[in-house]
Amino acid sequence: MKKFSLNSIAAKKIALKLIAFAALTGFAAIGYADEAADIQTLQTRWAEIKYQTPEADQEKAFVALVAEAEKLRAANTSAPYLIWEAIIRSTYAGAKGGLGALDEVKQAKKLLEQAIKLDPAAMNGSAYTSLGSLYYQVPGWPVGFGDDKKAKEMLLKGLSYNPDGIDSNYFYGDYLLDQKNYQQAVAAFEKALKAAPRPGRESADAGRKGEIEAAMAKAKKHL
Repeated sequence: MKKFSLNSIAAKKIALKLIAFAALTGFAAIGYADEAADIQTLQTRWAEIKYQTPEADQEKAFVALVAEAEKLRAANTSAPYLIWEAIIRSTYAGAKGGLGALDEVKQAKKLLEQAIKLDPAAMNGSAYTSLGSLYYQVPGWPVGFGDDKKAKEMLLKGLSYNPDGIDSNYFYGDYLLDQKNYQQAVAAFEKALKAAPRPGRESADAGRKGEIEAAMAKAKKHL
């Protein structure tokens, strides 16, 4: 999805708890507090650009956010940084469009593959879900690396880690819609809409629900 300050009460509570834990167990835990704050900032900024910024201004805004995410990832090798740089790059590619966007999605793919090798369970398997979404949205050979079979494999893997998540179910539903499996797509979208709210990610949840409702309406037209 995102200079550095916490942008929600929920994020502040998380960071404070982690800092308190660090005080009890030693300096190493402070890194986790920093990571929570960094990822929350990236997530919040990503949602602001994607769902609240006019389309004409999104590309420029994402350029700055990609640079910030890359800087953070260069200094921190944990999987969440890799995942969020990949998410930001792939969303930037969508805003950019054209053949020039392929370089961004190729970089995003590499980052997600690295995250899976490092920690496949990170962020409830988000790397699998994000990678699966790239496989079905990117053109296939010889233009890109798109592959519907791999898309399904990755998306189902993401669902195995997060069976009730809003994103894991939305992207699987969107894949099914792309495959013209309309009834199954509607079922996935309905499950996505029932996902529990994510503390500190209210804007992202609201924006995603709008996308789910639009995709579900499209699928229902074919039933």
